[in-house]
Parts: sequence; C-alpha cells; structure tokens
Amino acid sequence: FEMIDKDGSGSLAIDEITRAVKEDQEVIDFLENCGEPNLQFLLRPKRLKKALEALDTDKSGEVDEEEWDEAIHRGLAARLEQLREERERRERAARAEDEAFSAAFLNAAREVFMLMDKDDSGSLSH
Repeated sequence: FEMIDKDGSGSLAIDEITRAVKEDQEVIDFLENCGEPNLQFLLRPKRLKKALEALDTDKSGEVDEEEWDEAIHRGLAARLEQLREERERRERAARAEDEAFSAAFLNAAREVFMLMDKDDSGSLSH
C-alpha cells in the first residue's frame, strides 16, 4: 500500500495505481501473486476500472488502507486455500504411490516364493 501511495494521503488514487502497475516491478510481482482477483485485475488496463469499483467499497473514488487490507485478507485466504488444496493433492498422490509400490513389492515377493516352492507345497524346505 505504502509503495503505491506516493503522496502519503492514506488512500490510493487511480493515477497512483496506474503508475505503480506500469513502473514498479515489486508492486507488479506482489499483485500477480496475491490471490485476490480484484487486486490482480489492477494489472489489466481493461479490468482496472471495474477492479477499482469493487475495491472502493465506500465509493470515495479512491482505495483507502482499510479497503486495501480487506482485499489483502481475501487474497491471503484464497492463497492459503490454494496451498491447502495443493498439499492435499500431493498427499493423495503420495498415498497412491505408496499403495502401488506396496502392491508391486508384495506381488514380486509372492512370485519369488512360487519360484522357490519347486514342489508347489506352499512351504519352503531346506
């Protein structure tokens, strides 16, 4: 917020936002990865006006720090949800790999036993 609020007014005017999303790579990087669609839309000229309208909940024509923080918290919640879903997907994949490995290992062990059980008695003698 402070990186965009160049005049220190405590709110973000459209010209401050427009300049920041064109010139400040740190702001651009943050907005690209913040997880909040309306903040991300600030990077897209065609979506900028609609995004500002959505962010400017008090309809003052500028985005104040409280409105910014609300958007940031929505973005954080969205990113945490994405991370949770990705973690669950990885855990499911790991369980499936473990199960496949276990099944292959047990099948190989049975095959080795059957090869060693020359008389098909179901037991190995020395």
